[in-house]
Amino acid sequence: MAADGTHPLRGARSLSLAVLCILSVATLHAQVEERDQELADFIRSHYEKHEYRVPMRDGIALYTAVYVPNDHATAYPFLMLRTPYSCGPYGADRYPDHLGPTKQFPAEGYIFVCQDVRGRFLSEGEFVNMRPHLEGRRSPKDTDESTDTYDTIEWLLEHVEGNNGRVGQWGNSYPGFYTSAGAIDSHPALVAVSPNAPIADWFFDDMHHHGAFTLSLSFPFFAWFGHPHPAPTTEWPTRFDFPTPDGYQFFLDLGSVANVDRDLLKGDVAFWTEMARHPDYDSFWRSRAILPHLRRISAAVMTVGGWFDAEDLYGSLHTYQAVEAQNPGIFNVLVMGPWRHGGWLRQDGRTLGDADFGFPTAEVFRARAMVPFFRHYLKGEGDLDLPEAWMFETGADRWREFAHWPPTGLEERTLYLREHGALAFEAPTVGDAEDFEEFVSDPANPVPYTPAVTTAWHAEYMVEDQRFAAHRPDVLVFRSPPLEEDLTVAGPLTAHLWVATTGRDADWVVKLVDEYPGRLPGHDPDAGGTDRGGTQRMVRSEIFRGRYRASYEHPEPFEPGKITEVVIPLQDVLHTFLRGHRVMVQVQSSLFPLFDRNPQSWVPNIFQARPEDFVKATHRVWRTAAHPSRLEIGVLPAAAPVVVPVGEKAN
Repeated sequence: MAADGTHPLRGARSLSLAVLCILSVATLHAQVEERDQELADFIRSHYEKHEYRVPMRDGIALYTAVYVPNDHATAYPFLMLRTPYSCGPYGADRYPDHLGPTKQFPAEGYIFVCQDVRGRFLSEGEFVNMRPHLEGRRSPKDTDESTDTYDTIEWLLEHVEGNNGRVGQWGNSYPGFYTSAGAIDSHPALVAVSPNAPIADWFFDDMHHHGAFTLSLSFPFFAWFGHPHPAPTTEWPTRFDFPTPDGYQFFLDLGSVANVDRDLLKGDVAFWTEMARHPDYDSFWRSRAILPHLRRISAAVMTVGGWFDAEDLYGSLHTYQAVEAQNPGIFNVLVMGPWRHGGWLRQDGRTLGDADFGFPTAEVFRARAMVPFFRHYLKGEGDLDLPEAWMFETGADRWREFAHWPPTGLEERTLYLREHGALAFEAPTVGDAEDFEEFVSDPANPVPYTPAVTTAWHAEYMVEDQRFAAHRPDVLVFRSPPLEEDLTVAGPLTAHLWVATTGRDADWVVKLVDEYPGRLPGHDPDAGGTDRGGTQRMVRSEIFRGRYRASYEHPEPFEPGKITEVVIPLQDVLHTFLRGHRVMVQVQSSLFPLFDRNPQSWVPNIFQARPEDFVKATHRVWRTAAHPSRLEIGVLPAAAPVVVPVGEKAN
């Protein structure tokens, strides 16, 4: 032992490990760059690029890049991407460094198609965000994204030689919306579509969550994406240059969200200005919701999403459900993995933030699902071994197969918020007198959604350790005793909060958290690495703007002091709380700056809130027999079958 209390060999070993880590990371980056270059070289040497102006039924021409295998030995199917994010690089002699959903696809052999949607980059016409679908078109020249897809397919079949008459379509995020839209009134040649993390309804995903506005996600996005293209262009707009890396402080200093348009966008982003005039779920938003229109689909559908997708988790789950309900008899499956937004496409999926799932989950998905799905339907090759729902079970870290989603046979259970910060399956029996928890919600000091210092939305926040929030006085914490056996929660979650506030409006946040034991088996403090003991891993969270508790279209203020029920739908989960872990629920009133601040006074339109509208309020959450705040869950019986494909981790 050295005089300063350190162990000389231990210090040397730590230094050596640090050096090895640096070298291994550098080597890994070099290997990745080499593989990326090999893929780019393969694409250039094996594909011929053609650029077309494809006419739509109203005369507008859409830029379309087509990459055809140059062996001309066989007929190939089309695999199409329609996107608002550019089909560059532009020019017949310039090639992209990837084609198709994943790196495996160029070697598979498809005629790859990329199309700029109307009004974006080199395509003509007017761009409309989440262009509404037209039911009952009045004119043969009426267009929407479904007709543009249909017209494109018709043109490709006639003008691109060497095709086998089959078309597939895929897209992630906004292109996922275009994939969903393209499947409506499916062209007979469109036989397979895969919406990945598709936008479905901007009042519930991406832009809003139950009326709360996603400030730090939406502002950076529209600050560059929202600027109009007055004419076809190959230029990307400039991204907003934040004056600080500290997004929390930046948005706090900005003040009211009203200042975004006035001070930052300066009225140049028409959609933002228009959006700010529609704070409620009126026809402006309803017309852009694609879910009710997902009908008359004949193509096979594989919807893909990530349990930890901070943008379009809602879109993945609800697109699958809408297709299933409105198109009986078609092939329609859902795949959900432990991924961030789009993390299944080019990452290996073993880790997310400091969460480690034990094996490369995304690589397994690509090998079993993404590649075989299109190969089977577009080429007629191979059997497709996919269940109705192929879902990753977090906590236990394994894949499971279900014939239905949500699973049948779930046991409906209720977790009650109890006295002294307890969480229990037993309902409270006490009266209302003083049996509530309370906290002060201060818009000048909102609860951060992440401890990370960042100006963008922090994609890993959905798996982050919540101890940074649990220690705050404006966050209520309820925890179960250590579990005596594993508890698997599956399907949708619904929180019922009985609340009162001294203000006239309030946001309510509910988080379901997996609390690890203080000492984790197998951790060796002398071996280095982070001690995860006591981690409060977030499983699911949701925010609800209280003014919409009775109607999303017609908001209502709270009556100060009156006990009121707020029902908060949380997105689905499939998570096992392992024996020895605790189930935790946290309740708070802000997730800033991911979501904008609620002024807590009554403002008809929060986009027009003034500085004096932001006031402190005391919030109370009841936990009594008459007003039992609770979380309703579905529990998967222990006897439910577990399917773990060969080569994957099984617990």
